[in-house]
Amino acid sequence: MTGAEIARPPVHRITLAQLGLLVLLSLLLLAWDRVVAYSVFSGGLIAVVPQAYFATLAFRWRGARAAGAIARSSYAGEVGKFFLSVAGFAMVFSALRPISGLAVFAGYLVMLAIQIIGSWLLLTHDQRE
Repeated sequence: MTGAEIARPPVHRITLAQLGLLVLLSLLLLAWDRVVAYSVFSGGLIAVVPQAYFATLAFRWRGARAAGAIARSSYAGEVGKFFLSVAGFAMVFSALRPISGLAVFAGYLVMLAIQIIGSWLLLTHDQRE
């Protein structure tokens, strides 16, 4: 008899939703101001890419026997997420000219809010089933 198989949470859906909304938001802003549009897009990517990296590492393993590997992957993912975020902000603010700093941080915070809400919805959806 095999043990119960726990399905991986569909965290990739959150990343896809974030990317879709980010592209849509940036295209809408493009009609208003080009600098704001690519600033928001850049800030959004600074949030989405590190989170996708973390999710890939954190949910690579499953099962009780892999508890050590899960913990190591989660720690490595969190450290990588931090460094990717720092590198993203450094690259954006050093390479993009002109730039709207407020729009960069707004894009970052909007994608962060979508990440939090998406994770909450996934957790509550799994508990209802």
